[in-house]
Amino acid sequence: MKQIDKLFLRTENKEGKCIVYVGGELDLESAAQMRAAMSPLVELSDRELILNLRELRYVDSTGIGILVSVLKARHANNAPFAVEAIPPNIRKLFDMTGITPFLLKQTGQA
Repeated sequence: MKQIDKLFLRTENKEGKCIVYVGGELDLESAAQMRAAMSPLVELSDRELILNLRELRYVDSTGIGILVSVLKARHANNAPFAVEAIPPNIRKLFDMTGITPFLLKQTGQA
């Protein structure tokens, strides 16, 4: 039987954007996989970085911490970052933690 990863990621580059499709579960167990995938992308300040969470089923505090660290790194590089297609259950968690306004579509601060 084939083992299915808890987290799956697919990256698409188009029109000055790097879109990362995130699916499955983003938690302590999958954190290293997410960090490894995001590390080189965070530094790409010449294009907008977008995380599409449409297929994300679950996120815990570790996953939220990763998203916040990406947000901070992008902000420090004056690079645009946004999260899109947030499922309702994940959006509720983001709302409760107060991070929603920081994750929605923003442009680099000039």
